[in-house]
Amino acid sequence: MTLRLLQVMAGGPMGGAEAFFERLAPALARAGVEQHLAIRQDARRAGLLQGQGLAVSEHRFGGLFDFATPRALRRVADSFRPDLTLAWMSRGARMAPPSPGVLAARLGGYYNLKYYKRCRHLIGNTEDITAYLVREGWPADRAHYLPNFAAPGAAGPEPRAVHATAEDAPLILAAGRLHRNKGFDVLLRALADLPDAVLWLAGAGPEEVALRRLADELGVAPRVRWLGWCDDPGPLYRACDVFCCPSRHEPLGNVVIEAWANQAAVVAADAAGPAALVADGDTGLLVPMEDAPALARGLAEVLADRAAARQLAAAGYAAFRAGYSEEAVIPRYLALFDRLAGRA
Repeated sequence: MTLRLLQVMAGGPMGGAEAFFERLAPALARAGVEQHLAIRQDARRAGLLQGQGLAVSEHRFGGLFDFATPRALRRVADSFRPDLTLAWMSRGARMAPPSPGVLAARLGGYYNLKYYKRCRHLIGNTEDITAYLVREGWPADRAHYLPNFAAPGAAGPEPRAVHATAEDAPLILAAGRLHRNKGFDVLLRALADLPDAVLWLAGAGPEEVALRRLADELGVAPRVRWLGWCDDPGPLYRACDVFCCPSRHEPLGNVVIEAWANQAAVVAADAAGPAALVADGDTGLLVPMEDAPALARGLAEVLADRAAARQLAAAGYAAFRAGYSEEAVIPRYLALFDRLAGRA
């Protein structure tokens, strides 16, 4: 009997969780799960998912005085009759109907559990987040770990000429929301110690003005390409010589998995997520957080030794295939969903 899954996604137009949701829902459909996706109003996301044959409804997901969205979600659930509802973001957990079916929520960070009291089960996307749930008092038998997965891009490398970059320039790629947590200011300071390197920075967010100002102050602005948010970063990963994740706060590090999937060598700051993912010296290089000189040394080491970079990329790709590919992760989702819905 086909599993019926209602997903309630309250996220905004961009972000790691939102990008993973857009990968997960079609992958579950390919695995035979019948779904209804209740998302925040977003014409691009709705079109993307509907174009893959998925049922989508759009909702406001407003503040505390938005009473219309919970009522609309209740109508969706009463009509669809899910075996399981998966809520994304605290607002999704607050507004999702607790029945029919079982209500679970997916957490990609160390959030306050008071927002998830209506849920029966919580799913952390790292082992450390799942352990945090238990430390905070959530019952261990209702806390579950499921990793994210990435997918290799289908296209070839992005042509460097598109972003005014010489073919022989050492090329660093970084990607993510332009937020202080992501540590892009540290990367710009490291770039000042790498005088021949060019940085492609793919992202958008509230820190863009401050980061552009810092690049000017450091004298690195001519070597930074501001690419904006990229929905398909695969060609960027395939074009770079090294991918950098400089985050000062990173519970998981989707970008590390994406870099591995596209066979890019990785240098990352040792925030919780990348430190758990990366085997230092094997699947990537780890450097101390907030340490621009150390980050510059790590990047310089990879850029100077192309053979070593290829070895890091190959080991990262092997780690991706074994633990963070669709083929490795989706069966784990299916097994857990069957168990939570009382079907196992």
